[in-house]
Amino acid sequence: MLLFNKKIIWQGFLASLCAIMLCSCDLSTPTVSSDNSVVPSNLKRVSYADLPGWRDDDVRYALQAFRNSCKAKIQYTGRVVPDRQLFAEKCQMLPSASADVATIRAWFESNFQPYQIYNDNGTDRGTYTGYYSPIIPACRTKTAVCNEPLMGIPTDGRAYKGVAKKDIVEKKIGRVLYWANIVDVQNIQIQGSGNLRLEDGTDVKLNFAAVNDMPFKSIGEELRNRGIRPAGGYSSEAVWQHLKANPALAKDVIYKNPRYVYFYESTPPDVIGKLGTPLSKIRSIAMDDDIYTLGLPVYISTNLSDGRPFRRLMIAQDTGSAIRGWIRADIFFGKGDEAYKYAQGQHAQGQMFILMPKVYSYVKPK
Repeated sequence: MLLFNKKIIWQGFLASLCAIMLCSCDLSTPTVSSDNSVVPSNLKRVSYADLPGWRDDDVRYALQAFRNSCKAKIQYTGRVVPDRQLFAEKCQMLPSASADVATIRAWFESNFQPYQIYNDNGTDRGTYTGYYSPIIPACRTKTAVCNEPLMGIPTDGRAYKGVAKKDIVEKKIGRVLYWANIVDVQNIQIQGSGNLRLEDGTDVKLNFAAVNDMPFKSIGEELRNRGIRPAGGYSSEAVWQHLKANPALAKDVIYKNPRYVYFYESTPPDVIGKLGTPLSKIRSIAMDDDIYTLGLPVYISTNLSDGRPFRRLMIAQDTGSAIRGWIRADIFFGKGDEAYKYAQGQHAQGQMFILMPKVYSYVKPK
């Protein structure tokens, strides 16, 4: 008994020392143990050897993103939920930012158990799309070009939940922050955030604040239903160009989509996800927060729009109204035109693996 107590004391001392030094620590024998009796049937325990391309990924960048998760207020909601104490333990013992790839990979392997995710029907493939943060021209006041308001949540007590976009805009149910072209405003609302470039060259960052809880209706689908085919088809770029060339049509079509997104101005100008932390380019993903607790590491195996394999350790830090299901994610590609090239065409199938803290437990599914 005495030897056992000494071992526990020694493990606790090592854990504390590692936390202070921010070194890489092997927690194969965790300082915290939890019951793992409730595991959703959609998750199957696997080894790191089962993760395609795991040893080729530069996981240093994933660690940087995960460090942001550790600074967030984790909500611990959904059906796949890590143990609070275990998650906190991992965050207290992160490797140094200067650690090499091998050290960081070993840390993840020692501290997290991978599980392959399956759909309810038993299949192991899901859809990966992409999103980005656009940079659009904007104005401080309304002009002929800047003809649509970008608004913050109303401060006068007026209700906006269940109110359609057209009514919100026409009745100014909200605080007008800036003005931009209606097509660009629709784009930034779909992406959930964006950068504004004002007339004087000032850059402003707008992040998602709230939504009116109305359904989203596709702009391209609305054009298709009217028998209108833009030059170049129904890609987002072709649709936006066609609507900018036809402003009357743009307003009519865009207002058929009743969903409205409110923003807030961000300082510093980071892209902030639902988790409340800055998003990391091609390391942050949006997932279904009815299923997953945001903040967890997730390994994905899919392809980019140009066909190249995309196998990386990502961090679940955002969500979206269209991101629903066990194997469904939106890859954040960054901001600006370069990010747009990848995000707008991203639509591929792939596998998904979630990494749970060792030794872990799940909150019982609802």
